[in-house]
Amino acid sequence: GFIEWIFIDFRETSIRSQLGHLQITRPGYQEEGKANPYHFLLPDTQPELKLTSNSLEKIKVIVPRLSFSGLISSGESTLSFIGEGVDPNEQNFFGDALQLTTGNYLSGNNTFQIIMGEGLSRNLGVETGDNVTLLVNTASGGINAIEVTISGLFTTVTKSYDDNAIRIPIETAQKLIRVTGAHSWIVLLNHTEDTNQVLSLLHDQLPQSKFEITPWYQLADFYNKTTVLLSKQVLAIKIIIAIIILLSISNTMSISVMERTGEIGTAMALGIKQTKILYMFLMEGILLGCIGGILGVMIGYLLANIISSVGIPMPPPPGMARGYTGEILVTQSMVLEAISLAIGTTLIASVYPAWKASKLQIVDALRHNR
Repeated sequence: GFIEWIFIDFRETSIRSQLGHLQITRPGYQEEGKANPYHFLLPDTQPELKLTSNSLEKIKVIVPRLSFSGLISSGESTLSFIGEGVDPNEQNFFGDALQLTTGNYLSGNNTFQIIMGEGLSRNLGVETGDNVTLLVNTASGGINAIEVTISGLFTTVTKSYDDNAIRIPIETAQKLIRVTGAHSWIVLLNHTEDTNQVLSLLHDQLPQSKFEITPWYQLADFYNKTTVLLSKQVLAIKIIIAIIILLSISNTMSISVMERTGEIGTAMALGIKQTKILYMFLMEGILLGCIGGILGVMIGYLLANIISSVGIPMPPPPGMARGYTGEILVTQSMVLEAISLAIGTTLIASVYPAWKASKLQIVDALRHNR
């Protein structure tokens, strides 16, 4: 449950702080855009989408992003940066995934301001309210510079991003690098589960010769690698748990058969067939698994709610910028998996003791308790 919560929280934070659910770009931008970014600019105005009211309800907002890079300096300190021109009002839709540690977010009333990653501000030796100079190459190959004020400092889930990133109003970014339009339109949805459905709808609306639509899971490389690693670790733990259950249940059932050998002999003497004996012990194992699985899920769900209400303080993982307070998330699929694991392992563990009980000789079984 804790790992499941990490997956969902990490996914949503990555989407809302950087990626969005979908990115609409020019074809080839994701592969070749770094070499020649200004060759892949989108127009200033977004195309009109003809969608049903049900489809429109799934889309929260579509905002432009303009990517660029350059040098940022303060006094004698100069560092490289990666910048994004953004809509100053987008924070109202993206929530607090991009967390401000000090200062304020961008304002539409003042275009000569930026917010920057906490790591970049620390390395540059500046803080909120200081003025810095941005130096960039324009789209035509010239050089342009602008002085801006630091409005706020932010952190995200990725430390490397916080050490290099700034955000600036998109109108100011367009004037700085002397272009119009944007590199991408970020589509934010109300629910991540609707990603593939909206992706299909947008594919039908936008010509593929002019636009390329990329879902978040194709862009979240760090998220994908992290989930694969943690999933393998969880699988190893599940295998260990299954082995423990197999050994313990098999031992319990074997002792049960030994203690009830006389009863088994009496039952077989009364005409009960071996297959019936086998069936009885297998059903006992299944019943044991059902009761154990259901009780385990109920106790686990109760403990998960208690622990989640308190929270689990966690330090920053490798490559992350900040720690977090974890929770335990219990999902329907997790409940079904836990019960299935309990029933399946107890059934398998019951096979040998049940087979052994069904193969007992009547005379030997009746003599057992004498």
